Amino acid sequence: MAGRHHQVLIIGGGNAGVSLAARLHRYGVKDVAVVEPKDNHFYQPLFSHIAGGRAKASEAVRTQRSVMPRGVEWIRDGAVDIDPVANTVSLTSGAQLGYGHLVVCPGLQLDWDKIPGLVEAVHSPSGASHYEFDLAAKAWTLLSGLKAGTAVFTMPSGPVKCGGASQKPMYLACDYWREQGVLRDIRVVMVQPYPTVFGVPGVDEELNRKIAEYGIELRLNSELVSVDAAAGKAMIRNNASGSTEELRYDVLNAVPPQSAPDWLKATELPAPGDSGGYVEVDPQTLRHVRIPNVWSLGDAAATTNSKSGGALRKQTKVLAKNLVAALKGKPLTETYDGYSVCPFTVSRSTVVFAEFDDQYRPMPSIPKVPTWKESRASWFVDRDIFPRVYWNLILKGRA
Repeated sequence: MAGRHHQVLIIGGGNAGVSLAARLHRYGVKDVAVVEPKDNHFYQPLFSHIAGGRAKASEAVRTQRSVMPRGVEWIRDGAVDIDPVANTVSLTSGAQLGYGHLVVCPGLQLDWDKIPGLVEAVHSPSGASHYEFDLAAKAWTLLSGLKAGTAVFTMPSGPVKCGGASQKPMYLACDYWREQGVLRDIRVVMVQPYPTVFGVPGVDEELNRKIAEYGIELRLNSELVSVDAAAGKAMIRNNASGSTEELRYDVLNAVPPQSAPDWLKATELPAPGDSGGYVEVDPQTLRHVRIPNVWSLGDAAATTNSKSGGALRKQTKVLAKNLVAALKGKPLTETYDGYSVCPFTVSRSTVVFAEFDDQYRPMPSIPKVPTWKESRASWFVDRDIFPRVYWNLILKGRA
């Protein structure tokens, strides 16, 4: 691939990269290429349903080749460096690619090693994590098999993919245990690093009601700091007081800390001093603030919103239109408004639908409709409609 050049080069073939490539091609950009080393493409919102026994693993995966848009080149390789002066991307294979405009959307990496013992814990007989596709089904095996004991669910501090997703398998499991008549024999502990259960008015009230209904012990301002898998012990720290608590568990479902990929952190694209390594973009236009032919969206972008697929869907439209305008030498007119969304599966047939802006203020798509209220209709939208929209419209640049 030495000497190859593309008008628009996209790093990352997840939701962001594929949907953006499809939209750019639809807008008339003919030379678009996507760098993605993985053979499979995942619909990550279903991981929670898999871990909660409400979806099959096969529903959340398709081959990468099958989702690549027609007319877009798939470069089956990984990025390892970016030279914004030479306008080149270095690949794992040793090759280099040139670009006119670069879009960086490789997603986040899961930083398992930041919590001592976590890797061993999630691969032990009593641990799992629905943030890994290969571990999501294991989570349901463990949760559905629990008849008595303690189940601990944890979320880390810092930016993560869909922060509310850490709670979803917990509610699905509690409803299942209630159906099986064993909920009263199971101690359920949720470890949440923030002062409230989520942070959006109205949504917090609904979630707190379900937490009380299931008898869940909520640890606010707290996070997992170490795990002893052999002993089945999790060490929890209260970040407000500095005190620690040792929890013995029979099942642990943990969400790991997350950050931008290490190779991206080492480039010139993050803001100086940003240890997370996120690409420094204007949060409204999604263009790099210092390098005008570099763009970013999705989880690896230093935007102010909560990271989610719903946020990404709006970002894709904004970035695509702005990039086309830049190619034509026109001003950027599209702006991203900070919207994000998180559907909480609070039972095996109902959802609390959280829509909010980058200040965690309610931002419902349908004005005056309380979508944050527990609803069977919202379950149908989240579980049945959204996956179809994703595979058939979003990845084709049509939604």
